[in-house]
Amino acid sequence: MPEERKVPVIPNPRPRSRSNRKLLSFLFIFFITVLIILFFQSSLSRISDIQIEGNELIPTDSIGQAAGIVAGDRFFATSSRAIEQRIKKLPMVKSAQVVKHFPGSIHIQVQEYPKVAFQITADGTKEAVLADGAVVTLKDGAFPLDKPILTGWSDDDPNKAALCKVLGDIPVGALADISEIKPDPSESYPDKIKLYTRSDFEVYTTITYLPEKIDKLPAYIASLEEENITSGMIRMLEVDDHAPFDTENNQNSGKSQTGGGSTKAAGESPTPKTTPQSTPKGNTRDS
Repeated sequence: MPEERKVPVIPNPRPRSRSNRKLLSFLFIFFITVLIILFFQSSLSRISDIQIEGNELIPTDSIGQAAGIVAGDRFFATSSRAIEQRIKKLPMVKSAQVVKHFPGSIHIQVQEYPKVAFQITADGTKEAVLADGAVVTLKDGAFPLDKPILTGWSDDDPNKAALCKVLGDIPVGALADISEIKPDPSESYPDKIKLYTRSDFEVYTTITYLPEKIDKLPAYIASLEEENITSGMIRMLEVDDHAPFDTENNQNSGKSQTGGGSTKAAGESPTPKTTPQSTPKGNTRDS
Protein backbone atom coordinates (compact mmCIF):
# COMPACT_ATOMS: atom_id res chain seq x y z
CA MET A 1 0.00 0.00 0.00
CA PRO A 2 1.58 3.27 -1.11
CA GLU A 3 2.67 5.63 1.64
CA GLU A 4 0.43 8.70 2.00
CA ARG A 5 2.11 12.05 1.54
CA LYS A 6 1.49 14.56 4.27
CA VAL A 7 0.47 17.96 2.98
CA PRO A 8 1.44 20.76 5.33
CA VAL A 9 -1.47 22.71 6.71
CA ILE A 10 -1.49 26.31 5.53
CA PRO A 11 -2.24 28.57 8.52
CA ASN A 12 -5.21 30.90 8.16
CA PRO A 13 -4.18 34.61 8.13
CA ARG A 14 -5.23 36.55 11.20
CA PRO A 15 -7.86 39.17 10.60
CA ARG A 16 -6.45 42.70 10.55
CA SER A 17 -9.72 44.55 11.06
CA ARG A 18 -8.94 45.37 14.70
CA SER A 19 -5.56 46.84 13.80
CA ASN A 20 -7.10 48.90 11.02
CA ARG A 21 -9.72 50.29 13.39
CA LYS A 22 -7.07 51.35 15.86
CA LEU A 23 -5.13 53.10 13.14
CA LEU A 24 -8.20 54.90 11.84
CA SER A 25 -9.15 55.98 15.36
CA PHE A 26 -5.67 57.31 15.95
CA LEU A 27 -5.67 59.24 12.69
CA PHE A 28 -9.13 60.66 13.44
CA ILE A 29 -8.11 61.85 16.90
CA PHE A 30 -4.91 63.29 15.47
CA PHE A 31 -6.69 65.34 12.81
CA ILE A 32 -9.37 66.52 15.24
CA THR A 33 -6.67 67.66 17.65
CA VAL A 34 -4.89 69.53 14.87
CA LEU A 35 -8.15 71.21 13.81
CA ILE A 36 -8.93 72.25 17.40
CA ILE A 37 -5.47 73.74 17.81
CA LEU A 38 -5.77 75.60 14.53
CA PHE A 39 -9.25 76.84 15.48
CA PHE A 40 -8.15 78.29 18.83
CA GLN A 41 -5.19 79.92 17.15
CA SER A 42 -7.40 81.56 14.54
CA SER A 43 -9.52 84.71 14.79
CA LEU A 44 -12.71 82.62 14.70
CA SER A 45 -12.24 81.72 18.38
CA ARG A 46 -11.89 85.35 19.46
CA ILE A 47 -14.50 87.97 20.37
CA SER A 48 -14.73 90.39 17.49
CA ASP A 49 -17.81 92.46 18.36
CA ILE A 50 -19.58 93.44 21.62
CA GLN A 51 -22.99 95.13 21.37
CA ILE A 52 -24.56 96.79 24.43
CA GLU A 53 -28.16 98.02 24.31
CA GLY A 54 -30.90 99.18 26.67
CA ASN A 55 -28.77 101.44 28.86
CA GLU A 56 -29.90 105.04 29.25
CA LEU A 57 -28.38 106.09 32.56
CA ILE A 58 -25.33 103.82 32.86
CA PRO A 59 -22.39 104.59 30.53
CA THR A 60 -21.68 101.89 27.98
CA ASP A 61 -18.04 101.77 29.08
CA SER A 62 -19.10 100.97 32.66
CA ILE A 63 -21.19 98.03 31.46
CA GLY A 64 -18.32 96.78 29.30
CA GLN A 65 -15.91 96.93 32.23
CA ALA A 66 -18.36 95.11 34.49
CA ALA A 67 -18.85 92.40 31.84
CA GLY A 68 -15.13 91.64 32.02
CA ILE A 69 -14.69 90.97 28.30
CA VAL A 70 -13.05 92.89 25.46
CA ALA A 71 -12.58 92.31 21.77
CA GLY A 72 -9.84 89.74 21.25
CA ASP A 73 -10.72 87.60 24.27
CA ARG A 74 -11.51 83.95 23.73
CA PHE A 75 -15.13 83.50 22.67
CA PHE A 76 -15.70 80.33 24.72
CA ALA A 77 -13.64 81.32 27.76
CA THR A 78 -16.56 82.85 29.70
CA SER A 79 -20.20 81.74 29.79
CA SER A 80 -23.13 84.05 29.12
CA ARG A 81 -24.46 83.47 32.65
CA ALA A 82 -21.17 84.55 34.23
CA ILE A 83 -21.20 87.78 32.22
CA GLU A 84 -24.84 88.44 33.23
CA GLN A 85 -24.06 87.98 36.91
CA ARG A 86 -21.19 90.46 36.75
CA ILE A 87 -23.33 93.10 35.05
CA LYS A 88 -26.18 92.66 37.54
CA LYS A 89 -23.86 93.74 40.34
CA LEU A 90 -23.87 97.27 38.93
CA PRO A 91 -26.20 99.74 40.68
CA MET A 92 -29.18 100.79 38.59
CA VAL A 93 -29.16 97.47 36.65
CA LYS A 94 -32.38 95.50 37.10
CA SER A 95 -31.54 92.67 34.71
CA ALA A 96 -29.08 91.71 31.98
CA GLN A 97 -29.27 89.21 29.14
CA VAL A 98 -26.19 88.05 27.22
CA VAL A 99 -26.47 86.17 23.92
CA LYS A 100 -23.48 84.82 22.00
CA HIS A 101 -23.58 84.66 18.20
CA PHE A 102 -20.86 82.55 16.60
CA PRO A 103 -18.44 83.56 15.32
CA GLY A 104 -17.20 86.27 17.69
CA SER A 105 -20.29 88.40 18.37
CA ILE A 106 -21.73 89.03 21.87
CA HIS A 107 -24.98 90.95 22.44
CA ILE A 108 -25.70 92.43 25.89
CA GLN A 109 -29.24 93.67 26.64
CA VAL A 110 -29.52 95.71 29.84
CA GLN A 111 -32.68 96.71 31.71
CA GLU A 112 -32.24 99.57 34.17
CA TYR A 113 -34.39 100.29 37.18
CA PRO A 114 -37.01 102.88 36.24
CA LYS A 115 -36.98 106.48 37.45
CA VAL A 116 -39.65 106.80 40.13
CA ALA A 117 -39.08 110.29 41.55
CA PHE A 118 -36.81 113.35 41.59
CA GLN A 119 -34.97 115.26 44.30
CA ILE A 120 -32.87 118.38 44.80
CA THR A 121 -29.65 118.18 46.82
CA ALA A 122 -28.46 120.79 49.31
CA ASP A 123 -26.31 122.45 46.64
CA GLY A 124 -29.22 122.63 44.19
CA THR A 125 -28.30 119.66 42.02
CA LYS A 126 -31.33 118.00 40.48
CA GLU A 127 -31.33 114.21 40.54
CA ALA A 128 -33.52 111.35 39.37
CA VAL A 129 -34.25 108.62 41.94
CA LEU A 130 -34.51 105.05 40.69
CA ALA A 131 -36.55 102.15 42.04
CA ASP A 132 -33.48 100.63 43.71
CA GLY A 133 -32.76 103.90 45.55
CA ALA A 134 -29.85 104.91 43.30
CA VAL A 135 -29.69 108.52 42.14
CA VAL A 136 -28.59 109.98 38.81
CA THR A 137 -27.81 113.63 38.13
CA LEU A 138 -30.09 115.16 35.52
CA LYS A 139 -28.02 116.60 32.69
CA ASP A 140 -30.66 118.99 31.41
CA GLY A 141 -31.69 120.03 34.95
CA ALA A 142 -35.41 119.84 34.16
CA PHE A 143 -38.07 117.99 36.14
CA PRO A 144 -40.72 116.15 34.10
CA LEU A 145 -44.18 116.50 35.61
CA ASP A 146 -45.02 112.80 35.53
CA LYS A 147 -43.22 111.88 38.77
CA PRO A 148 -43.19 113.27 42.33
CA ILE A 149 -40.36 115.17 44.02
CA LEU A 150 -38.91 113.72 47.23
CA THR A 151 -38.15 116.31 49.92
CA GLY A 152 -36.99 115.97 53.51
CA TRP A 153 -35.47 112.51 53.06
CA SER A 154 -31.98 111.50 54.20
CA ASP A 155 -29.96 109.24 51.93
CA ASP A 156 -29.53 106.58 54.64
CA ASP A 157 -33.21 106.48 55.59
CA PRO A 158 -34.42 102.87 55.11
CA ASN A 159 -37.94 104.18 54.56
CA LYS A 160 -36.70 106.07 51.51
CA ALA A 161 -35.36 102.86 49.97
CA ALA A 162 -38.65 101.12 50.77
CA LEU A 163 -40.61 103.99 49.22
CA CYS A 164 -38.56 103.85 46.02
CA LYS A 165 -39.19 100.13 45.70
CA VAL A 166 -42.93 100.63 46.19
CA LEU A 167 -43.03 103.49 43.67
CA GLY A 168 -41.33 101.24 41.14
CA ASP A 169 -44.21 98.77 41.35
CA ILE A 170 -46.93 101.42 40.96
CA PRO A 171 -48.11 102.29 37.42
CA VAL A 172 -46.83 105.68 36.25
CA GLY A 173 -50.34 106.96 35.60
CA ALA A 174 -51.34 106.42 39.22
CA LEU A 175 -48.69 108.93 40.33
CA ALA A 176 -49.51 111.63 37.78
CA ASP A 177 -51.31 113.84 40.33
CA ILE A 178 -48.63 113.53 43.05
CA SER A 179 -46.25 116.50 43.05
CA GLU A 180 -44.29 115.88 46.27
CA ILE A 181 -43.71 113.19 48.89
CA LYS A 182 -42.31 113.97 52.35
CA PRO A 183 -41.63 111.76 55.38
CA ASP A 184 -44.07 112.29 58.23
CA PRO A 185 -43.37 109.48 60.74
CA SER A 186 -45.38 109.13 63.91
CA GLU A 187 -45.33 106.81 66.89
CA SER A 188 -48.20 104.80 65.44
CA TYR A 189 -46.93 104.89 61.85
CA PRO A 190 -43.12 104.98 61.54
CA ASP A 191 -43.38 104.86 57.74
CA LYS A 192 -46.11 107.53 57.43
CA ILE A 193 -45.70 109.92 54.50
CA LYS A 194 -47.32 113.12 53.32
CA LEU A 195 -48.20 113.54 49.65
CA TYR A 196 -49.05 116.82 47.95
CA THR A 197 -51.25 116.57 44.88
CA ARG A 198 -51.39 118.90 41.92
CA SER A 199 -55.12 119.14 42.59
CA ASP A 200 -54.40 120.96 45.91
CA PHE A 201 -54.91 118.15 48.42
CA GLU A 202 -52.64 116.90 51.19
CA VAL A 203 -52.72 113.12 51.50
CA TYR A 204 -51.51 111.22 54.57
CA THR A 205 -50.79 107.51 54.22
CA THR A 206 -47.95 105.07 54.82
CA ILE A 207 -45.45 103.38 52.55
CA THR A 208 -47.08 100.07 53.40
CA TYR A 209 -50.57 101.30 52.48
CA LEU A 210 -49.48 103.27 49.39
CA PRO A 211 -49.86 100.50 46.77
CA GLU A 212 -53.41 99.83 47.94
CA LYS A 213 -54.50 103.43 48.56
CA ILE A 214 -53.00 105.11 45.49
CA ASP A 215 -55.43 103.32 43.18
CA LYS A 216 -58.38 104.74 45.12
CA LEU A 217 -57.04 108.30 45.34
CA PRO A 218 -58.12 109.66 41.89
CA ALA A 219 -61.70 108.47 42.34
CA TYR A 220 -61.73 109.77 45.90
CA ILE A 221 -60.57 113.23 44.82
CA ALA A 222 -63.04 113.23 41.93
CA SER A 223 -65.91 112.51 44.32
CA LEU A 224 -64.82 115.43 46.52
CA GLU A 225 -64.62 117.77 43.55
CA GLU A 226 -68.16 116.78 42.58
CA GLU A 227 -69.17 118.13 45.99
CA ASN A 228 -67.26 121.37 45.20
CA ILE A 229 -64.46 120.45 47.62
CA THR A 230 -61.30 121.52 45.80
CA SER A 231 -58.73 121.39 48.61
CA GLY A 232 -58.25 119.74 51.96
CA MET A 233 -56.56 117.02 53.92
CA ILE A 234 -57.08 113.37 53.07
CA ARG A 235 -56.07 110.59 55.41
CA MET A 236 -55.76 107.18 53.83
CA LEU A 237 -54.84 104.97 56.77
CA GLU A 238 -57.09 102.36 58.43
CA VAL A 239 -60.11 104.52 57.64
CA ASP A 240 -60.11 106.98 54.76
CA ASP A 241 -61.47 110.43 55.56
CA HIS A 242 -61.23 114.03 54.46
CA ALA A 243 -61.26 117.43 56.14
CA PRO A 244 -61.57 120.61 54.05
CA PHE A 245 -59.64 123.81 54.60
CA ASP A 246 -61.36 126.76 56.25
CA THR A 247 -60.57 129.42 53.66
CA GLU A 248 -61.66 132.28 55.93
CA ASN A 249 -59.49 131.36 58.93
CA ASN A 250 -56.81 129.59 56.85
CA GLN A 251 -57.05 126.41 58.94
CA ASN A 252 -58.50 122.95 58.78
CA SER A 253 -62.11 122.62 59.93
CA GLY A 254 -61.40 119.36 61.79
CA LYS A 255 -64.65 117.78 60.56
CA SER A 256 -64.60 114.79 58.30
CA GLN A 257 -66.65 115.09 55.13
CA THR A 258 -67.00 111.37 54.74
CA GLY A 259 -67.63 110.03 58.18
CA GLY A 260 -68.77 113.08 60.11
CA GLY A 261 -66.19 112.48 62.85
CA SER A 262 -62.71 113.53 63.74
CA THR A 263 -60.03 113.42 61.08
CA LYS A 264 -57.64 111.59 63.42
CA ALA A 265 -57.47 107.92 62.46
CA ALA A 266 -57.40 105.20 65.08
CA GLY A 267 -54.05 105.11 66.80
CA GLU A 268 -52.82 108.26 65.01
CA SER A 269 -51.16 111.09 66.88
CA PRO A 270 -52.88 114.49 66.80
CA THR A 271 -51.97 116.86 63.99
CA PRO A 272 -51.65 120.65 64.25
CA LYS A 273 -54.78 122.55 63.34
CA THR A 274 -53.09 125.29 61.38
CA THR A 275 -52.43 124.19 57.82
CA PRO A 276 -51.59 126.20 54.69
CA GLN A 277 -54.63 126.66 52.52
CA SER A 278 -53.29 125.35 49.27
CA THR A 279 -50.25 125.07 47.08
CA PRO A 280 -50.12 126.15 43.44
CA LYS A 281 -50.34 123.15 41.21
CA GLY A 282 -47.02 121.51 40.47
CA ASN A 283 -45.17 123.42 43.21
CA THR A 284 -43.84 122.12 46.51
CA ARG A 285 -44.03 123.56 50.00
CA ASP A 286 -42.75 122.91 53.49
CA SER A 287 -44.91 121.61 56.28
